[in-house]
Amino acid sequence: MKIRKAVVSDLPAVSAIYEQARRFMAASGNPGQWGDSHPPIELLNEDIAEDRLFVCEEGRDILGVFAYIRGDDPTYSVIEEGSWHSDEPYGTLHRVAKAPAASGILEAAAEFAAGQLPYVRIDTHENNIPMQKAIARCGFKKCGRIYVADGSPRIAYDRTSE
Repeated sequence: MKIRKAVVSDLPAVSAIYEQARRFMAASGNPGQWGDSHPPIELLNEDIAEDRLFVCEEGRDILGVFAYIRGDDPTYSVIEEGSWHSDEPYGTLHRVAKAPAASGILEAAAEFAAGQLPYVRIDTHENNIPMQKAIARCGFKKCGRIYVADGSPRIAYDRTSE
């Protein structure tokens, strides 16, 4: 699987993956995390412009998408019911999604992120059980609870490869 920076011409495939992911989340008991429209196209365009949106592809097929952001994430500045396992510089994985038949997208994204900075953080909604299981399979450890910009809680995880 190849990982590369997303470009504007990837947006139809990326948007389709996010739409499928939203439907899957809703069907598996997590309709609130991304609702009907997250991430909005404006955010995806911003991610592309800032070189932080990546696609996972095999051949010419885009199978997954994620945002990787280096540096401090304001939503991670306060953690409750636990603590981070490190205070080293980190990168964060956000908006990870895969095509229905794809597998290994989170694993590939986590390895990519660890190749940028050895300390990686990620979070997910408490109702997103499939993602919680995938995060644990990738070696992330639960740290506590953080709150995203709209004030809703997320379970926070981190992993260091050092």
